[in-house]
Amino acid sequence: MSVRKSHPPQKILVIKLSAIGDVIQTFPMVEALKNQYPQAQIDWLVEEDASDLLVGHPALNRVIVSRRKSWQKHLGGKREISNILKDIGNFINELRSVKYDWVIDNHGLLKSGLLVFLSRGVRKIGFKPSPGIADEGNYLFTNERYRALPIERHALERYLDLIAQLGVSVDQFVLKYSVPADSLEKAKKLLIENHFSTHPRVVIHPMAKWPTKQWPLENFATLASALIQKGASVVLTGSWQDREALKKIHDQTQYPQKVLNLAGQTSLIELAGLFYLSDLVLTTDTGPMHLAAAVKTPLIALFGPTAPWRTGPYGNGHVVLRKAIACSPCFRKKCPTMECMNSLTIEEVLEAVEKRLGNANGRMRNKIIQELNPNSTIRNPH
Repeated sequence: MSVRKSHPPQKILVIKLSAIGDVIQTFPMVEALKNQYPQAQIDWLVEEDASDLLVGHPALNRVIVSRRKSWQKHLGGKREISNILKDIGNFINELRSVKYDWVIDNHGLLKSGLLVFLSRGVRKIGFKPSPGIADEGNYLFTNERYRALPIERHALERYLDLIAQLGVSVDQFVLKYSVPADSLEKAKKLLIENHFSTHPRVVIHPMAKWPTKQWPLENFATLASALIQKGASVVLTGSWQDREALKKIHDQTQYPQKVLNLAGQTSLIELAGLFYLSDLVLTTDTGPMHLAAAVKTPLIALFGPTAPWRTGPYGNGHVVLRKAIACSPCFRKKCPTMECMNSLTIEEVLEAVEKRLGNANGRMRNKIIQELNPNSTIRNPH
């Protein structure tokens, strides 16, 4: 479709609801829009899980939060239903309080299409149905539909290509996230209070939502023990729901007193600060993997059933460990053998970690200087 010529938009709404990784990979799109139209009001409609990352983003004027999951979770008695309906009404009123020149649906699902329908927009922009991409009838709610890049292209590039077809320049944009100074200070304080200020510091974020993305917990424990023997400081991170699994890893290490378990103790933004203050992040294929990539921390990601060329960590310098077996990627959430993840050996992962840490000496020195100077202002070098 050729670029439609019109007046520059004064008000733009971007709809990308979830998940955490997909939201992070939409940052370059929003920044490109702001660069092209610096005077425009740009709002973002998002679900609550990733909403904290958007508050205070320099390209955004307003963050509209859909609390869909909370509404579904708390459905119950008459009083609860009454409160939920009131909350939904307030949300719809907020969504419709602005008439947008552009409403860009970067999600492409039925739930986002319904929100496009509810919004007040002149140009309601989305993707055409594409081979290999689930069709939920989202296109029925848009009045401008553009081709999507092939599914084998990285998601971040697919998002940028949508606005490129609107005439927006996207050539100079990279994935980045500047952690707010107060969140960096909270992460720094958390490390100091727990006496984990030594370097090199390795953060292990071991849990994945899909069982098929999971590396064995005992492997993480063995790896943590080996890193401690080599002089590294090891921090475990995860959500409150991950606390039992992380406790197993922590308790199975040879030196549990030298492993800091922070399961459920950090907000998403504080997790970003913790990643930034560390020398390496080791993670499975999960949303926080993209957060580590966005704050430019050296990263090793373990992949099995999914395709890193589609949704892997974006940018240079990240390491993806993956076995090229015949059935991978399968994109399945259940598997009787888990061969793709189980065949990744501890020795292979440890070798990759040691090599990556060996290339990070300059970064370590900067982190040590920042943490020794309590009056320093820590900002991402972007």
